[in-house]
Amino acid sequence: MVPEHPTATAARRAPTLPVTTTVRPPGAPTSSRTPPPRPRHHETALTPGDSARYDARFASRAAGIVSSVMRDLMSLSERPDIISLAGGFPSTESFEREVFDDVIEAVARDHLAAALQYGPTEGLAELRERIVEVMAHEGARARVEDIMVTSGGQQAIDLSIRTFVNPGDTVLAEGPTYPGAVPCFTTYEAAVEHVPMDDDGLRVDLVEASLDRLAAEGRPPKLLYTIPNFHNPGGVTMSLERRERLVRIAHERELLIVEDNPYGQIRFDGDPLPSLWELDDGAGWVIYLSTFSKILAPGVRVGWVAAPAAVLRKMNLGKQAADLASSTLSQRLVVEYLRRYDWRDYVARLNGIYRSRRDAMLRALEEEMPPEAAWTRPQGGLFVWATLPDYLDTTNLLASAVDKHEVAFVPGRGAFLDGRGGNAMRLNFSGVPEPVISEGVRRLGIAVAEMTDLHRALGGLE
Repeated sequence: MVPEHPTATAARRAPTLPVTTTVRPPGAPTSSRTPPPRPRHHETALTPGDSARYDARFASRAAGIVSSVMRDLMSLSERPDIISLAGGFPSTESFEREVFDDVIEAVARDHLAAALQYGPTEGLAELRERIVEVMAHEGARARVEDIMVTSGGQQAIDLSIRTFVNPGDTVLAEGPTYPGAVPCFTTYEAAVEHVPMDDDGLRVDLVEASLDRLAAEGRPPKLLYTIPNFHNPGGVTMSLERRERLVRIAHERELLIVEDNPYGQIRFDGDPLPSLWELDDGAGWVIYLSTFSKILAPGVRVGWVAAPAAVLRKMNLGKQAADLASSTLSQRLVVEYLRRYDWRDYVARLNGIYRSRRDAMLRALEEEMPPEAAWTRPQGGLFVWATLPDYLDTTNLLASAVDKHEVAFVPGRGAFLDGRGGNAMRLNFSGVPEPVISEGVRRLGIAVAEMTDLHRALGGLE
């Protein structure tokens, strides 16, 4: 017979304490068990001296993180007095309220409990099936097991860099590159080497030259990050010849390519071109990123990665650490929308709107910019990249444009990590109507003219 533990015996013999029940008269107020808050004498923000206490505690990587210039300018979009040509805003006002109400009702009626629950890290199976269909519309064949859902395209970029890049590793990227990728590069302490572009996109011949130089220096790049379609911020598209050559280089020299394709469906001129993912034909040297932000709405924050299984396993672990899983509610909203409506009809309507807005911006630039200025003429996407004379600094121009003329844009330095882009700027045409675009560029032209006159007055121009 096993003897009983002394504490168990004592617990059984412990006397029962009497319970006193207070009967509250009807209508009497319910007393709170929460103690009253301690009085606060004053509310103050930390002073600079106070914030110094954290400096020695910050991780070394935190010191080098560079903010996305787009996010720094986001607050300007909420000011009604500012015409913002800075943000990459899709035209969400064109989304029909009846469609939104129908989708919300379907989620609430048929999937409420599941939509409010945690979901799998790789994403809802039905959504991944729908993503395969979306990719196929652009000629990019994939399987459900190739897909992982992410919290927007931004997380897809972050996971790509996080998974492959150690501090000090070399990464190739176009120059200019997507400003939103800059915080990812700097967070993971990548050494970014920019490769120039021209009207046919990335200079693949210079990619080869960079590979040769970096190999000789003992710094072979971990990967190449590229936006082949309607580049952000460049506005240009990589030609078919260069795509084919780039994929051949990847196969021959074992170069991993991260293809970021958020704008591929936003085409209003020309014929579609095959993705690098498709040209890779399953060889495993291309990782494909995209998002529903441009073909549905950015507020749902749903994107995806297509990659080989070995890569997805590592990305899945990284995503678990970041957020466990993307919003199940947002994923279900996307699924129910794709079930009920043809997303291609909506994108076709968007493309008609964007074509008109692009044309309005190009006309305004012709009328308002100085003869020395140049700009891209995109066949799709959301952006124009404009280059001003070398003596104009667009970071200084932005301050004048906002303060004196109430117009904003993204200065070019925000798209480089090596200090270049000082005389360039990104202009967005998708987010505001044609008359506002025309007025915004008119104001911008005045700001440019004022800086040009100042330069001339100081003896910079004859």
